[in-house]
Amino acid sequence: MRHLALLTLFSLSLNAAVLDPEELRVAQVETDLPELLTPLAPISDGAIDHHRSAADEQQHTQAMTLSGSRLWRHAVARVQSGDLDDRPLYWNRLLVRREMKQQAAGYQPADWQQQVSIDAFERASRGMSDIRFNKGTDLKILVTGFDPFFLDRHLNQSNPSGLAALALDGQVLHLNGRSAQVEAAMIPVRFEDFDQGLIESLLTPYLEGNKVDMVVTVSMGRSDFDLERFPGLNRSAKAPGNRNIFTGATKEAPLAPRLMDSPLAGPEFVEFSLPVSAMQRAKGPWKINDNHQVATLEKGEFEATGLDELSGQTSVSGSGGGYLSNEISYRSIRLGNLLEAKVPTGHIHTPRIAQYEADTEAAIVAQIRAMLTQAIGSL
Repeated sequence: MRHLALLTLFSLSLNAAVLDPEELRVAQVETDLPELLTPLAPISDGAIDHHRSAADEQQHTQAMTLSGSRLWRHAVARVQSGDLDDRPLYWNRLLVRREMKQQAAGYQPADWQQQVSIDAFERASRGMSDIRFNKGTDLKILVTGFDPFFLDRHLNQSNPSGLAALALDGQVLHLNGRSAQVEAAMIPVRFEDFDQGLIESLLTPYLEGNKVDMVVTVSMGRSDFDLERFPGLNRSAKAPGNRNIFTGATKEAPLAPRLMDSPLAGPEFVEFSLPVSAMQRAKGPWKINDNHQVATLEKGEFEATGLDELSGQTSVSGSGGGYLSNEISYRSIRLGNLLEAKVPTGHIHTPRIAQYEADTEAAIVAQIRAMLTQAIGSL
């Protein structure tokens, strides 16, 4: 698994010379929603200046890594000081990426060198280079959130899971005399990054040797909170990722994801290991469901009681669905099983929001915080 950390240095973008659909949307944001760029504009402007001024390839990559980390830290600081909005980080990251590709003056690396710098900036701006459990707590909890998605429907869409990641990063939770530090990272809504091993690369250092005490992946979901009991292997959602790439998978013809050059190998279903009963004690406006709903080609949709019942079935939808929410959960649990980790791992689906709802998202984040706090008693 360790080789994935090096291979996925190149996994976070496809072509350094061509703007992708995510980057192309920035122009519309500049025109229609400039307020989404303004809060972090000084940081993204500084990153673009660093891109222009670096003297050589090594300095360029180092400068862009530092710029990405600075963008992440400022986004975290803004959210934790009360500006509850995940969208400025998303759009400023894309603005810098666009400018890195378009700038011809000054530093002019070859395409592969440009790619290295773009990927280094991208990973750092997602908090992936900033995971440091250094506060001397009893426990360590790693949390991931997702970017906004379906942006061609609503350009101003927010994602409460991403907001939760920013709000919780570096926070220390307390319960009954025990403490837990939370570190967070932001995941792209892009099938190709998953196929190129991003999740395995990110999580291996923490699951290998049980270096954290819990891994919780979070995404936006349904009407309440769902703890997704049985993630499935296959993709079946027709929806595209943020680069408008479709997998071709359907509920009638589900498809396995890939890991580098091969189909992802694993059981059709896995089971999560989050401390459900403890997390369900968290107070808040929404129910917290232990969701057993799955779908298979052979039996359709049903409530699974255990992995034995799912043996011999072909996964269509896991408890988390057939999109990347289900997949991050499946990949993280599969990876932990391969590494023989003893780390409770699983997925939280948050209540869904329409575009941007500041008060609702604040309540969602508060209930996630409460769920993680309650989990301390079972870790």
